[in-house]
Amino acid sequence: MDSTLHYIHNDSDLSTNSSFSPEEERKSKVQDVVPQALLDQYLSMTDPSRAQTVDTEIAKHCAYSLPGVALTLGRQNWHCLKDTYETLASDMQWKVRRTLAFSIHELAVILGDQLTAGDLVPVFNGFLKDLDEVRIGVLKHLHDFLKLLHLDKRREYLYQLQEFLVTDNSRNWRFRAELAEQLILLLDLYSARDIYDYLRPIAFSLCADKVSSVRWISYKLVSEMVKKLYMASTSAFVVDLMNELVEKFCRCRKWSGRQTFVFICQVRCH
Repeated sequence: MDSTLHYIHNDSDLSTNSSFSPEEERKSKVQDVVPQALLDQYLSMTDPSRAQTVDTEIAKHCAYSLPGVALTLGRQNWHCLKDTYETLASDMQWKVRRTLAFSIHELAVILGDQLTAGDLVPVFNGFLKDLDEVRIGVLKHLHDFLKLLHLDKRREYLYQLQEFLVTDNSRNWRFRAELAEQLILLLDLYSARDIYDYLRPIAFSLCADKVSSVRWISYKLVSEMVKKLYMASTSAFVVDLMNELVEKFCRCRKWSGRQTFVFICQVRCH
């Protein structure tokens, strides 16, 4: 345990060279934390022939165990796992990619911000464009992952949040409900201007969702947004937001719109 913690908290950032010779490639995966034969056996689980002769889901098992292996080896030995991780992230089976998507935030904590920015962010970006079954993995832990990034890198994802409103199946309302839940958490990571410019339009769209469960979570989202903007140093944003709420919902010709305004106020009161 002591040796594992030593490796985890060691900030040294070792990277691999893509032009390694076979001998150098072998040496790049050598470490002294666990028996080397055991690690070699684990790394061989991505070999396609193993899936045909041993277990068709062996790559999924490998992906499931990867954060634990990374935790044991420590971030200074990430070079031993990097190639295997990239191989799993591009696996043809969506279940393998889904497994990695659900744990990428845990791996980011283990690796630290430098390795995360260099090696995990490209994989994370790929998952964002994947099937809904994979995207839901990064969506459920969107806040957990983004909070580990530097502010400038984190802001780049503001432009992509809108894409979560589009799903492979429009009836997948749980996807939109999860988005609303994550946006509530993301309010703490962004400035008042970013909230008003990027998160506000998504929140209003979710408030008009066809599914009541999505709308209820969105009412809480808008309520928390009002609170966040009210407490910000610039009051203009909250005034504009309140005016928009009145215009869009309170004065809506449809009773459902006026009811939305009441529900938002009700959440705020509680």
